[in-house]
Amino acid sequence: MVLLKNDGTLPLKGTGKLALYGSGARNTIKGGTGSGDVNVRHFVTVEEGLKNAGFELTTKSWLDAYDQVRNEAKKAFYGGIRKEAEAAGVTGERIMFFAMGKACPEPEYEIALAGEGDTAVYVLARNSGEGADRTPTAGDINLTETEIRDILALNEKYEKFVLVLNVGGMIDLKPVEAVKTVLILGQLGSATGDALADVLLGKAYPSGKLTMTWAPIKDYASTEGFGDPNDTYYKEGIYVGYRYFDTIGYVPTYPFGYGIGYTTFSVEPKEMTADADKVSVSATVTNTGALPGKEVVQVYYSAPAGKLDKPYQELAGYAKTKELAPGESQEVTVTFDTKSMASYCTKCASYVMEAGTYYVRVGNSSRNTHIAGAVALDESKAIEKVKNICGESGFEDLKPEGNPITYDGEAEEKAKAKVIQIKAADLTVKEISYQEMPTEIPAGPTVKWEEVVSGDRSVDEFVAGLTDEQLAYLCIGAYKESDDFMEVIGNASKGVAGAAGETTRKLEDLGTPALVMADGPAGLRLAQAYRVVDGAAKALSSSLDADFMSFVLTPEELQAMAAKAPQPGEEEKAAPVYYQYCVAIPIGTGIAQSWNDELAKKCGDLVGEEMEMFGTHLWLAPAMNIYRSPLCGRNFEYYSEDPCLSGCIAADITDGVQVHEGCATTIKHYACNNQETNRYFSNSNVGERALREIYLKGFEICIKKSQPHFIMTSYNLINGEHACSTKDIQTFTLRDEWGFKGVVMTDWLVTGGMGAKGDKWPCASCAGNVKAGNDITMPGIPSDKADIMKALTDASHPYALSRAELQLSAKRVLGMIKKLA
Repeated sequence: MVLLKNDGTLPLKGTGKLALYGSGARNTIKGGTGSGDVNVRHFVTVEEGLKNAGFELTTKSWLDAYDQVRNEAKKAFYGGIRKEAEAAGVTGERIMFFAMGKACPEPEYEIALAGEGDTAVYVLARNSGEGADRTPTAGDINLTETEIRDILALNEKYEKFVLVLNVGGMIDLKPVEAVKTVLILGQLGSATGDALADVLLGKAYPSGKLTMTWAPIKDYASTEGFGDPNDTYYKEGIYVGYRYFDTIGYVPTYPFGYGIGYTTFSVEPKEMTADADKVSVSATVTNTGALPGKEVVQVYYSAPAGKLDKPYQELAGYAKTKELAPGESQEVTVTFDTKSMASYCTKCASYVMEAGTYYVRVGNSSRNTHIAGAVALDESKAIEKVKNICGESGFEDLKPEGNPITYDGEAEEKAKAKVIQIKAADLTVKEISYQEMPTEIPAGPTVKWEEVVSGDRSVDEFVAGLTDEQLAYLCIGAYKESDDFMEVIGNASKGVAGAAGETTRKLEDLGTPALVMADGPAGLRLAQAYRVVDGAAKALSSSLDADFMSFVLTPEELQAMAAKAPQPGEEEKAAPVYYQYCVAIPIGTGIAQSWNDELAKKCGDLVGEEMEMFGTHLWLAPAMNIYRSPLCGRNFEYYSEDPCLSGCIAADITDGVQVHEGCATTIKHYACNNQETNRYFSNSNVGERALREIYLKGFEICIKKSQPHFIMTSYNLINGEHACSTKDIQTFTLRDEWGFKGVVMTDWLVTGGMGAKGDKWPCASCAGNVKAGNDITMPGIPSDKADIMKALTDASHPYALSRAELQLSAKRVLGMIKKLA
């Protein structure tokens, strides 16, 4: 949790009467919608958590009245969504997908604020999710008139008042800035309510820091044109979040990296060492307050502006202290690669360390740092020579005008800073060798999979014995012989009920098993109840929210859906029912706000343990796209506006999962998945420098640190070509430059499932995916196989394939099956 303000109200001295209000009090949000949801047995709401802790809640009448208002508002909201869908020609079950991610805004209401006690808590909640973006309107990013009225009234009425934010993203708090105690609870999964009670009472304490800048939406450089259904122009270039605000000297509502606690800390830079390989910075952290706590030491660097413009500062690394008692100190050291301070030059297709002075800053937020030292480079040098990727954006990136931030004494600190001289001649140069067209493996005899597992035969020999059709199946998920769009919602696995999908089972006659995939990233998304019939798990519960379905669909449509499902026979009805309840971990934002590598690993470890328990091989997570804008509806699944923090947290979670034998992460969505509006056909127009320094960088960090076994591509296009079919990022960058050794797979139905069509841009091609190095198209539909087979024989196909290219992807899939199954 992140404590934004505190006038001494927190921690509370004890339990007693408490007046509880707000949308998140009883209807607490544990996590967003879509793949970010988890079908738990139970999770603890705020109301329940406070009761568990011993509080006497005095506002039952208010909470009951609010429930009625909320229910009516949801009916009206989804009724409106239904009319929009029908006007757009969307009918029947497909309305569910039209409504996906669209959250009912907070309603206006008139309910008296009757409650007893000297303490009040108002829990403001906001939901969002896959398939829809947020809006700067009342009830979403902005507060409603009702919320403003009630929050200010409670702030005046009660001696102790806490505004708690049960949110996954930014809220504009300017209208209620008079409130003196504000806590971001976030959406913390199964234990949300109990965790809040512990923090309110001081049994635990908030030590989180913001992973994005909070500022009015209109002031973000990325807001112009956001949400265009066809083309989004990333004109802000590298100036995302704090990089922009710091560079123009803008004062945000709350800066990146900010968060206070129940105690105070001093962070004093101690020593800095540097050479051509590493920069290491130490600082002494002292608890100067009266209660225990933890602090985050954040290290930034300011690169010199040369031929390339530079942000005021960029995050280089971080470390969290142990729990420090009042008066206790700890020395913390942060080390990062010297060459990570390089910038990308599009004209010379190289990462360049430009000559000049690189100031290294240490502090506990982006707006509270001091200079620890400096590195001086004698001359500019290209340290990594690559190739240009992803074409042209069609515009010049922003070069911000304005005066960068500063603080009293900064000039003196620069003048007194220890400067370590580094010679460009000592910097090693990396030159990338890009792979040529693969060589075909000559045809050979049929090989059984058990021979590969035993080591008697190689994967190459197994591939040599496969037909074109068998190779094609390996590059497609385990689809049914229909274009049934309902597979997208998580009933596509024979092995685990409710799992999102599997690799093909078409080679079972050769003994080749399938890998089972469970959705994420807030935990495993599985069906709660199932039966096993003829060796196949059959879900008895849908992964879709029952309340959501009842609001969106008519009773007749629900009956029609049920009628389409295979009807159970007597044997199936007699089979025992099994249950699989999963834990919901905190949303991505919550994990990242801890700035705690060990905590992230523990979350991954918990998921890995459940993967072993339930028999899944792939977790479709972590999600790690950049917060380009607070308007992205899926930000709650992601980590930060900063790629360094995003990449490190994703690597930690991956390490936690992959320590479990047979378990793997699938980092996603690669790349530039920064809006949900028309997500299948949205074209991200982005300059190469921004692409490499911001939107690909987090993936690069995660891969180099933890080598996740799978990566999932995004729906969107990049500069006019679908990301999943772009060889520049699927092969040249991912494999040749970064050394990725795993399998690449698509997100679901990017090739045209559900009859999806774009206004401007076409669907992706399954053959195009294979040609790019994207090994598996999910969940797989018959037209995907037909596309591959046509591309193998028709030279005029836009993505004409050689058998060698198909073999290469199939070989990678088989290699991972051997590793995990």
